[in-house]
Amino acid sequence: MPSDRPSDQQARGPLWSEPGSLLEHVAVAVFGIDDANHICYWGPGAEQLFGYRAAEALAKPGALLFPAAPDEGPDACARLAERGRTEGYWRGRLLAVHLDGSVFDCGFRVFPVAGEAGHSVVMALASRGDELDRVKTNLAFLDALFETCPIGLVMLDEQLRYAHLNQGLADINGLPIEDHLGRYVTEIMITADGGEYERMLRGVAEEGKPIAGARVGMRTRGHPDRDKVLSVSFFPLSRAGGTRPGVGGLLVDVTDREQAIVEATATRQRLALLDQASTRIGTTLDVKVTAQELVDAVVPVFADAAVVELVEGLDERESFDPALPVITRRLAHGTVLPPPATELVSGVAGVHYPPGSAIHRMLRTGRPIAVPVNREFMLRTMLDEARAQVLADSGLTCLLLAPLIARGTVQGIAIFGRSAARATFTEQDLSLAAELASRAALCLDNARLYSRERNIALTFQRALLPSSLGSCPSLHLAHRYLPGSHVTEVGGDWYDVVDLPDQRVALVVGDVMGHGVSAAAAMGRLRITAKALARHDQEPEELLTELDQCAQEAGIELATCLYIRYDPVTGRTRMASAGHPPPLLRYPDGRTEVVDEVLGVPLGVGGCPFGSTELDLPDDTTLVLYTDGLIEARDHDIDEGLTALRSELHRLPDSLEAAADHILARLVPSSPADDTVLLLARVHRVRL
Repeated sequence: MPSDRPSDQQARGPLWSEPGSLLEHVAVAVFGIDDANHICYWGPGAEQLFGYRAAEALAKPGALLFPAAPDEGPDACARLAERGRTEGYWRGRLLAVHLDGSVFDCGFRVFPVAGEAGHSVVMALASRGDELDRVKTNLAFLDALFETCPIGLVMLDEQLRYAHLNQGLADINGLPIEDHLGRYVTEIMITADGGEYERMLRGVAEEGKPIAGARVGMRTRGHPDRDKVLSVSFFPLSRAGGTRPGVGGLLVDVTDREQAIVEATATRQRLALLDQASTRIGTTLDVKVTAQELVDAVVPVFADAAVVELVEGLDERESFDPALPVITRRLAHGTVLPPPATELVSGVAGVHYPPGSAIHRMLRTGRPIAVPVNREFMLRTMLDEARAQVLADSGLTCLLLAPLIARGTVQGIAIFGRSAARATFTEQDLSLAAELASRAALCLDNARLYSRERNIALTFQRALLPSSLGSCPSLHLAHRYLPGSHVTEVGGDWYDVVDLPDQRVALVVGDVMGHGVSAAAAMGRLRITAKALARHDQEPEELLTELDQCAQEAGIELATCLYIRYDPVTGRTRMASAGHPPPLLRYPDGRTEVVDEVLGVPLGVGGCPFGSTELDLPDDTTLVLYTDGLIEARDHDIDEGLTALRSELHRLPDSLEAAADHILARLVPSSPADDTVLLLARVHRVRL
């Protein structure tokens, strides 16, 4: 049998919902009736509902809670208790009486529990009927509102994630209810307002400022190509009923009434895409990178899939011939669709389009066209039946073909595809594609022209450099030429080893300032001139004077050169420099030395005499000659680079070839900003 000691809930008071909820005024009374239909348990809620304190109610007949029976039959308490004992659980409505004599409608739930010594107790839970009716009506209204209301209803948590929404909002967004739950608003809504919509919601969540009837233009993840205008109202949610705070909202689709805003939103979306494309396309002078940047800019904002193909076999001197097939090489691709769409966009390197294809029709007009993916397109454009089947199964229903034309030359084609989940391409989409294609084509043409010039300059430069330095018994040589990265133009670095009379040998390293074909050409002239002058056996300072005069006559304004003459019989080494980084010596005992006594002025300056210095080199001394690409970088100056080079010379392997590789690997970055020459020469005396 229940004890008279209050439970924890009784100690807290009646069973109330927290303020602000629908149940905030619904008190639940709990009392017990024994075998004699007397009150044997009285909770705090019962005191509030009926007005009796525990001392006034306990052990009293339960009939005092009900009006007297008019026919003097069993009182209402006895009938209530009997229902509980015989039916096990009963609920219903009866009239009840308050201590003050007022009669009110009351809802009851009764059930038996085991008491002491085999006795039973009927427990009763009671609440005022009018309050229960109000709650049920409100709950029914809310259920109907969320289930059938065409207006979008939403509950967001403090982090602006979807906690609850109705089908109306799911239909507006084009996604199932379950795809919303737990996701941030910004993952569903696509706006072009610089984050203003999200800031508005945060103001409601953090500052409690309600918003009523605001117009917002947007797209959604479920309809990424469909512009909508929503009338939105948001209000802060309280912590009622133990719920978390957040934001409640009502969203109404007013697109049809706000067509002007729709058009403005579409224009902003197009401008935003063009602005994004202008910053993302053409960041490098690499053709493949540029093509992929175009694909990344349009997928998935503009299309579900995209490819960029380079047209093969056409140059500036040729016009497009519609009677010939179009052969392309695929450079870039991307899609958000599942397989086999991924296989479709990435499965081929080259494509063959027969005459009469949609590609020919597009190239003939020079304007983008939209085509449906149907049987006619397959027959006219897709020669490979297997590829045609992959396209049919890919989910793509329409394609937009855009020519990439720059400076009157067809660079390639861009193909954008959409699935049935999106609207087909419109005239506005064709105009947008034309603008995107025009910008991308210009970037591709710049990259193509740059690649062509760089390849010419690199070929020219390598042709001017020595293919081999021959064999010399007094020198053991290792040499490296490392061009700059693919984004750096070819430079004017050069080196040479020249045999002289009486077993002597000359080492030359130079660098023409500047890049490109002109620098390579100037480098070739200086190298050939220096080699011819060296064979006349001039002193190093005299040779540089002659070379300086030649540079001035050729219009070469700035170039550096280091000339060293070594005599293996005496070990005497004479050198002169025209503004070139100083050579280093690594002695057999591991010591290093920088020879910087005569730096001189660069070639082409004129009017300044050159000096020379002479020193004796012990056997197995290594001369280290190089250009500034080895020691100069953006993150450190030349002195730091020279110190790093000397440090590496202390731990060189015995093999000069391995030593050259070691130095380059340690000192030259993966994407160097300049060409680099390294020449290692280990001297050996000749015994007569």
